[in-house]
Amino acid sequence: MEQMILRLPKVKAITGLSRSTIYLRMSEGAFPKHISLGSRAVGWLKSEVSDWMEQRILESRGGVSPRGEESHSPYCYS
Repeated sequence: MEQMILRLPKVKAITGLSRSTIYLRMSEGAFPKHISLGSRAVGWLKSEVSDWMEQRILESRGGVSPRGEESHSPYCYS
C-alpha cells in the first residue's frame, strides 16, 4: 500500500484541530506521532490520521463506524 505523508496545514484542515492541540494530544499519546522528514520538517501518515478520525467518529456515535466496521485503532479509548 502506498503511504501518503500529510504536512501540518493539511492535518489541521482534516482534523479541525489547532497546532497546539495536535502536539498536546501527541504528547498524551492520544494522536498519531509525526515522522521526521528532515532537519526542520515533519509529517503524519495519512492512514494514521484517518484511523484517528474514524475512532473519534466511533466514540462520538456510540461505537457505530461510518464504514460499518469495528476499528482496531491504537487511539481507541472505549
